[in-house]
Amino acid sequence: MASVAPGGKKGLLGQMFARKSIAQVQRETETSELKRTLGKWNLLLLGVGCIIGAGIFVRTGSAAALHAGPAVLLAFVVAGIVCAFAGLCYAELSSTLPVSGSAYTYGYATLGEFVAWVMGALLLLEYGLAASVVAVGWSGYVVSLLADFGIVIPPHLTGPAGYTLMRDGAPVLVDGQTVTTIFNLPAFLICTALAALLVIGVSESAKVNNIIVAIKVSVLVAFIVVGGLIVLSNFGTLSAANWTPFIPENQGPGQFGVDGIMRAASIVFFAYIGFEAVSTAGQEARNPKKDMPFGIIGSLVVCTVIYMLVAAIMTLLVPYNQLNVPDPVAVVVDNFGATWGWLAKIIKVGAIIGLTSVVLVLMYAQTRIFYTMARDGLLPRVFSRVHPRFKTPYINTVLVGLITAIAAGFFDINVLGDMTSVGTLAAFAIVCLSVIYLRKNAPELPRGFKVPLYPVLPVLGILSCLYLISTVPWNVLQFFLWYMVGGIILYFVYGMRNSNLQHGEPQDDLPDLPVYPEDADEVRGEPVIRP
Repeated sequence: MASVAPGGKKGLLGQMFARKSIAQVQRETETSELKRTLGKWNLLLLGVGCIIGAGIFVRTGSAAALHAGPAVLLAFVVAGIVCAFAGLCYAELSSTLPVSGSAYTYGYATLGEFVAWVMGALLLLEYGLAASVVAVGWSGYVVSLLADFGIVIPPHLTGPAGYTLMRDGAPVLVDGQTVTTIFNLPAFLICTALAALLVIGVSESAKVNNIIVAIKVSVLVAFIVVGGLIVLSNFGTLSAANWTPFIPENQGPGQFGVDGIMRAASIVFFAYIGFEAVSTAGQEARNPKKDMPFGIIGSLVVCTVIYMLVAAIMTLLVPYNQLNVPDPVAVVVDNFGATWGWLAKIIKVGAIIGLTSVVLVLMYAQTRIFYTMARDGLLPRVFSRVHPRFKTPYINTVLVGLITAIAAGFFDINVLGDMTSVGTLAAFAIVCLSVIYLRKNAPELPRGFKVPLYPVLPVLGILSCLYLISTVPWNVLQFFLWYMVGGIILYFVYGMRNSNLQHGEPQDDLPDLPVYPEDADEVRGEPVIRP
């Protein structure tokens, strides 16, 4: 129960944990009458399309090179299990709360306004910084592809500020000198260009999104087939050279050994962002009690197998210590040999197309989180201001574009990726906690799906997320803690004082934005397209 101060006013705790009613959330969310048309295979394909994306193209290399070696395959298994715990909790929430929306909305309707604010801050890491990570990966593939055609971008403009440019595990030399990068120009430009597109309101149709998903999957299939044939033809030699030992000896905290595998799991966790899109289709599943767990667990299993095959080929064809680059797939396909030069170019083009879409959708998702929080009064209302012509939240879109572009231009991909993983893991832990809270405080709510083995799986979800967070370097955790302290101070200084919920102000006078992509309930790391 919320505490109430004398005179009928809510006390501090009452204000912090004030919740939106389900009816209120429904009023404020654009909804439609959804038909239960999706079977278990539809949900599985939806999950695969949403999961396969930037992570496998970008972060796998650094996880292998710096932490797990060939045992990065096992890291994918660990990360997939953690995602399964959180995914089942997402499925229960989506079937319990009859609304479309992000984890921010779930938090507001279950644990209260303060937790919703924290979730909004975490989503900035999950969406905003994830867009920066993908943009840096995009830059790596573009630089590699342009080099294939003899077009060279000045090396010092292709990496974060103050880093020695590396390739194949060794410093890149120009005129006999190592190159210290000062700015990642391609990554900065793609973020600013896509922010401009989002201001104008360019949206992707379902058909275009399906084509992009098909391109990404086809690129990985081609990589697995051709790379697999090369590996099988010379497996003994390759395994002896690059897989011995399979689990390198521990060299310190998070550096190889079992400890390194767990550290790598927190890195490749990035590759699974998007799986919760399956849970948003809970209102359209024919039999949610059976189909939701099949779709979530099934898509995670399929993608884990694909990821393990890709990682196996990577670490067999190229020594793992040479994979600490933004474009590991490009590095490996360049080692297929001159015969496959044409395929290498096709794979790079496919990766670039897929990554462009991911950056766009991640930035879109962040703008809509800011828009929703501004409508709730937790952020200045200027962030909910819609352009009179384009009908987009142009001011907050410009801000998101600047944040992602600056982060992508100046910061190292590993630091950005760790921040994204920490924010996402913390958000997932809160989702698991929300399930426990609702079971205890609102047991009468109808649930289309319930997490099995309750409360064991939600508790395991919380503990596993916290454990993976603990494997992240202390400097990243320090930044994360200061970031959260700053966000909490901002809540008490601005959010609590201006919250519509605290003042009982209606929000229906604010314009609703169209859903984007057109057929999506929720955007989370990838376009959500109904099969």
